[in-house]
Amino acid sequence: MLKHKKLTVTWLLFAVCFYGVWAISEIWLSPLLKQAVPNEYLFLLLWDGLIKNILWTLPAFLLIRHFSKELVFSCKELFSLRKEHLKYLLIAVFLTIFVVGGAIVRRHGFSLSPDFHPSQLIIVLFVGLSEEIVFRGFFLNTTLIGTKTPVQQGVAVGINALMFLAIHFPIWISEGIFLSSFTSFGFVTVLALSALFSYCTIKTRSLWIAVILHSFYDALVFLFV
Repeated sequence: MLKHKKLTVTWLLFAVCFYGVWAISEIWLSPLLKQAVPNEYLFLLLWDGLIKNILWTLPAFLLIRHFSKELVFSCKELFSLRKEHLKYLLIAVFLTIFVVGGAIVRRHGFSLSPDFHPSQLIIVLFVGLSEEIVFRGFFLNTTLIGTKTPVQQGVAVGINALMFLAIHFPIWISEGIFLSSFTSFGFVTVLALSALFSYCTIKTRSLWIAVILHSFYDALVFLFV
């Protein structure tokens, strides 16, 4: 599946370093920074706007650009948005029904989340882009190399979904919800969303629809869940 030796080694090294550094950052660095920066807005700007982009977005983008000719989707394709892609934004309707409908059932009525804070929307500005560049732009893009059938593509999407699930482990551990995320089957939603974003990337050969849908979903969760 990963034919080029240099790209394969780079993929593996980046994956090991990426998960290791992020686990350390989320479990130990984030709490320390939160204590040092009492303002919630400033903390989110520093963490999601600066640190996460340095650790996630920048390295992944540089790798995509460097290996652009060997990847399934070139750097130029990934960052292009064409008019025919816009039809996939209709998926946002189903995401809205899923999130808002679930919230209405749980709270027996329509209302914003009692835990919602405007500062959470800062995360929406950065998270969708950074996570899609890493997981669909580089990891999936590389894993898809050599796939010729829908089954092979499905395996690549499944691997990517498991990788996307695993990156949530550090924050679940730091927030004390690791076990509950599995016992409540919340992890299934993460896997399904990853597969959905992968599907959009494969169909459009672009990251933008996945980025928009990802950010939109996160905004809905903050507002209603």
